[in-house]
Amino acid sequence: MQKLKILVVLNVISVLFSCQTDKNRETDLTQAFSFRKDTLLKFVKDMDTLPFTFEIELAQSVYQKETGLMHRKQMKANRGMLFIYENQRERQTFYMKNTFIPLDLIYLNSELEIVDFNLDTKPLSEDYISSEIPSMFVLELNAGQVNQLTIKKGDQVVLK
Repeated sequence: MQKLKILVVLNVISVLFSCQTDKNRETDLTQAFSFRKDTLLKFVKDMDTLPFTFEIELAQSVYQKETGLMHRKQMKANRGMLFIYENQRERQTFYMKNTFIPLDLIYLNSELEIVDFNLDTKPLSEDYISSEIPSMFVLELNAGQVNQLTIKKGDQVVLK
């Protein structure tokens, strides 16, 4: 009888610890996909800096570039993500797997000049999305921002 009580107590303790571990995993996942403001960004159009400022999360590591905005259900209008590559690449290729937010992709050359767009991308699509022009940076904003701000090829980006 004493052995049975000990087994029951040990079983309850192990269940409690496993529940705590699951809570820690949930917290880790939430933190992994929470927005992180690394810098600020403004657009320069026809030599004038537009008044709207974006809070930008940088994707620099391999993991950050592979994950991007995946698993995030929403993003505030004044936020985005900037992918930074070591050199200008012929074709930057993306897809929307596990990405729930429709996005505007803005391709920038080494001078932070806009060279190409992919607008209003389809959430959760595994179709490849590519730039037609070589680029070194890719900026992801909520879909519709490019048209709303009337941004065009040749405009530039300034990081603060």
